[in-house]
This record gives sequence, C-alpha cells and structure tokens, in this order.
Amino acid sequence: QVQLVESGGSSVEPGGSLRLSCAVSGSIFSFVSVGWHRQAAGKQRELVAVITSGGTTNYADSVKGRFTISRDNTKNTAYLQMNSLKFEDTAVYYCKVRWAYRDYWGQGTQVTVSS
Repeated sequence: QVQLVESGGSSVEPGGSLRLSCAVSGSIFSFVSVGWHRQAAGKQRELVAVITSGGTTNYADSVKGRFTISRDNTKNTAYLQMNSLKFEDTAVYYCKVRWAYRDYWGQGTQVTVSS
C-alpha cells in the first residue's frame, strides 16, 4: 500500500519561505516521479513542480525561480522549498506519485500567505 503524508504547511507573510515535505511509504520511492500540486479555493488543482526518479525537475511558470523541488531517496521524502511567497501561493498543497497505473495522493497541507 502506497501512502503519502505531507507536512510543513503554515501561515506566512508575503516574501517569506516555507519547506513542505512529502513522505512516501513503501519501497517504491526511488522508482517514481513525485509531483507537487496545489489547489486554491474555488480553483482547479494545478501542477506546481515535479521531480523524476533521476532528479530531473520541472516547474510551473508561476513558481520558477522561487520554488525548488528536491528528493532524498534515503528518507523516501520529497521536498518543496518555497521562497518569496506571494498572496497567490495560498492553497492546499498536495504531493502525488504514480505507481502501477494508479495515482496516489497525500491528504494535503495548507499554505496561507497573508499579512
């Protein structure tokens, strides 16, 4: 059974930083890509960043230069370092992996950017 648990969400002022973590259970982590997605209130869920099993990364234009995705295969954990946060980054952040033709999601962690 694959389970994902996100953590690290919080309230932060504009310009601040947060680091989100996504812990993945099971022995699949080193073989899968991990994506961070977010969903703001009243909006569709969108892909923020993805990191492949080989470490290749890709970002949404809205977060390029501010967010960094990384992974630690020894800890079965992926991270999303978020810097220079903006009001529009407020959302629930989810991580996702795809394994055996099925998507697995975490429960989400709330990020609120407010002054």
